[in-house]
Amino acid sequence: MNAGQWQKHLAGDRMAPVYLLAGEELLVLEAADAVRAMARRLGYAEREVLEADSRFDWDDLARASAGLSLFATQRLLDLRLAGGRAGKDGGAAITEFAGNPPPDTTLLITATEWSSKHEAAWTKHVDQAGVQVVFNAPRPNEWVQWVGARLASRGLQVTPDAVAMLAERVEGNLLAAAQEVDKLVVLAGDRRLDAPTLESLVADSARFDAFKLTDAAFAGDGARALRILAGLHAEGEELIALMGWMVNQLQLALRLANARDFAAQAKAERLWPAREQLFRKALRRAPREHWMACLARAARIDRMAKGREQGHPWLEAERLVAAIAEPRAAVALA
Repeated sequence: MNAGQWQKHLAGDRMAPVYLLAGEELLVLEAADAVRAMARRLGYAEREVLEADSRFDWDDLARASAGLSLFATQRLLDLRLAGGRAGKDGGAAITEFAGNPPPDTTLLITATEWSSKHEAAWTKHVDQAGVQVVFNAPRPNEWVQWVGARLASRGLQVTPDAVAMLAERVEGNLLAAAQEVDKLVVLAGDRRLDAPTLESLVADSARFDAFKLTDAAFAGDGARALRILAGLHAEGEELIALMGWMVNQLQLALRLANARDFAAQAKAERLWPAREQLFRKALRRAPREHWMACLARAARIDRMAKGREQGHPWLEAERLVAAIAEPRAAVALA
């Protein structure tokens, strides 16, 4: 199915019994989000997430498929295929589902690692029974067009020279491009962005590095996050503004950790799929108590930076960033 057919399908009034969305991580996550939105629009009231990692019991898929809906409604089984490989048992389970899909149930399979080597007998059964789409990154000659479309989809008015400038800065990195566009939504407001305006926004390193710092920390890249923090300190940036953003992001993490339905809360927070995945992975690394401790420490650092409490705020900020990135470093919070 090509891009045009895919968009037409999403606007339709009938779900396929099974989907396989594979390929470039950002594009797959957004496509899966679109399928979930389609399911909600068509009255699918229940969703069950199945994380198919190396310890996954594939009998769980059969049990979920055979289980009765609590409310006699349509259900979406959200199967995340780690590594893109189902193995012998997984292939058999998916093939069985595709060959005889239960009524009022749709299976959504996502795989963010994919190549021609991942194709197997079970993928052919999925393709025959439902919808299979492989999302590839834009080719070099398509890159500027993709960045321009991304900017337009977020409601930004950008001149061609500004699009070309941003495309050059992110150098074909889809996730970096998505993050930069999301930041521009915050920074640009209603302004029309030409190249000089975009350059001035991108040059506002303090604001951009605040995003980069929290992104690196929540992604588990402690070394990069600490380098960014050290750079901010060396440049004489104000810690108060930085901690305000850090507190904001930790409060978001805690709301997500407390939510009964992570996906529903992420939607309520208006998180783009890439951001949702960033927090989903971060929250897997530690329980909610860890994020409560991090938030309490961030509030204390904010008081230090404002002179309301004794201490060394930049040193404490380093310890906090290390604990966010690597919960095993949480001893630093003691």
